[in-house]
Amino acid sequence: MSPRRAARLAHPFVGSRNKEELTDGLTNRPDHTLVGVIRMPGPGVSPAQSIIRRVIGAGIALAIAVVLVYLGRDGYKDSAGGELGLLDCVYYATVSLSTTGYGDITPVSPMARLVNVLVITPLRVLFLIVLVGTTLEVLTERSRQALRIQRWRSKVRDHVVVIGYGTKGRSAVTALLGDDIDAGRIVVVDTNQAALEAASSLGLVTVNGSGTRSDVLRVAGVQRARAIVVAPARDDTAVLVTLTARELAPKAQVVAAVREAENVHLLRQSGADSVVVSSETAGRLLGMATSTPSVVEMFEDLLTPDVGLAIAEREVDPKEVGGSPRHLPDIVLGVVREGQLYRVDAPEADAVEAGDRLLYVRKVTPAEP
Repeated sequence: MSPRRAARLAHPFVGSRNKEELTDGLTNRPDHTLVGVIRMPGPGVSPAQSIIRRVIGAGIALAIAVVLVYLGRDGYKDSAGGELGLLDCVYYATVSLSTTGYGDITPVSPMARLVNVLVITPLRVLFLIVLVGTTLEVLTERSRQALRIQRWRSKVRDHVVVIGYGTKGRSAVTALLGDDIDAGRIVVVDTNQAALEAASSLGLVTVNGSGTRSDVLRVAGVQRARAIVVAPARDDTAVLVTLTARELAPKAQVVAAVREAENVHLLRQSGADSVVVSSETAGRLLGMATSTPSVVEMFEDLLTPDVGLAIAEREVDPKEVGGSPRHLPDIVLGVVREGQLYRVDAPEADAVEAGDRLLYVRKVTPAEP
């Protein structure tokens, strides 16, 4: 056996990266390097507003320079002779801030200097805005994004992570927003840039990466999330994502969607608390629509949180304890007790107990425009 092989067998991890380095490529990176991975929602600013802000900033800088020059005017010398007046100080500040310096021809008369201040300098500022404004804006935006990312990663708690922003993911987000969950507390993980742009336009936090990677999910704060929605396009991907998410967040509520019912047990074994079969549900509604279309319309109404009727959950009022849920003013569908759901016709739901939660049908009042 060669010495090199013996040394390798004695120290099998020498010359190789450890597990943490292999799996935490993103979480070990500084916040400013995650600007292209995490995108924080921010207020949109029109080009006109951006230019106006830049002009105001340039004016403030010019005013500060003028004040400083005027206060220390005894230390300046005018080649034209005489003491520096306010106009001379303004002139000196403008040519200094615009980086034009001094040429062989310099304004000497007050009128020439006034023209330089009122006409030439604004033109120079406009030229600088057009020339370097875009670069400065990109750098400034990256700095702002890095600061937002740093603050968000240090404070994010009890949020909802949606992995996959296809048809199912978008519908899940719509339902979350309909339940008055703040958009800033919803994180979307996907690799499709167009999908991430659509999510960002709604004010959602987005993470560009695959949900099967533990480092991507850590960046999304899965380990501190309240709930995780697994909604990729493929069932095998959903199983792997669920396994990874459950390992990182053992206490979070994991809800997964699959296309085929035969894969439900795989999602359950992977750690999903709830599994929704999208193809079977859609197929069942399609079959019902051929004979009882009004029933399908009612289902759609119940599943739409912003109009008509909606299924909601609320705490039991102290006055309702001991009574039957079937005798309440609300249409009660079930009782949630210690995390277990009992249908309204179950013996366990004959009497409401303190600490129960009721699933009921509520009337949705459309918001005024």
